[in-house]
Amino acid sequence: MALDQSFAGRSYPPTEPYEVGREKIREFAEAVGDANPAYTDAEAAKALGHPDVIAPPTFVFAITFKAAGEVVADPQLGLDYSRVVHGDQKFAYNRPVRAGDRLTVTSTIETIKSMAGNDILDIRGEVHDQDGEHVVTAWTKLVARAAEEA
Repeated sequence: MALDQSFAGRSYPPTEPYEVGREKIREFAEAVGDANPAYTDAEAAKALGHPDVIAPPTFVFAITFKAAGEVVADPQLGLDYSRVVHGDQKFAYNRPVRAGDRLTVTSTIETIKSMAGNDILDIRGEVHDQDGEHVVTAWTKLVARAAEEA
């Protein structure tokens, strides 16, 4: 069954703040194999003009995807998550994520489309820091595969 396209434009409340830690940044950088010293060495980050270590660009996915989970779990939307695959991801940064940031995410359903029986859901996550400064926008595309006919 196709998702209700009237949900396009619906926003969800901001998440609880996520505190970005140096160790989480280091672990993430190691996991993705990025040896940039700005991710692990505060002095290297400061030499580049940052107040502390910064996170690799895809680090924010963990919190924006979790925030998109509120959209996915909305019973009124009616999304069958067992049929969902992650279709695409992109980010637009105003500044890097830094150790010590306390980030919140507000998720908005941008579009809902149906193509060949599949539902395509575009979710925008606006990420702000503890001072209300916009840090990054993340777009997540989810594809709910059409149910197989019996």
